[in-house]
Amino acid sequence: MYQRIMVAIDDSFATSRVLATAIEMAKLSGASLAICHAVDETLFAQKMGEIMLSHSVTAIESTLRGEAQAFLDQAAEVARGAGVAVETRLIASEAKQIADMLAEAAEKWQADLLVVGSNGKRGLDRFFVGSVASRLVQKARTSLLLVRAPGA
Repeated sequence: MYQRIMVAIDDSFATSRVLATAIEMAKLSGASLAICHAVDETLFAQKMGEIMLSHSVTAIESTLRGEAQAFLDQAAEVARGAGVAVETRLIASEAKQIADMLAEAAEKWQADLLVVGSNGKRGLDRFFVGSVASRLVQKARTSLLLVRAPGA
């Protein structure tokens, strides 16, 4: 079935469900798993970054990446505890949207399935916030599994 499954996680309340789904899919398929988290650094590339001192921006970026890596390491321990071969991918960009980063990471890693969460935003919430999942449907070249958040 699947040999290489990538799961994209963030700090939302649905992450445990998304990760559990990806782990179960990997176990059933005997697939390797890559747990991926994207850090959106576009804010630093915009006007706000010009206002802040450059060393402050570097410190903030470093803190964000450190926290993200710790988050990934915890998720990897959960997967290893379930008996799944796992690696982590921390990706970041000052110029690309999260959906673009995830689609590129999945292609580069040669994933045959990308598992992502969907919070089910609709209407104005979706218009203003956007939807990484809906953008991935358009951009990703691999199969996608969208895991809905509880109550979405």
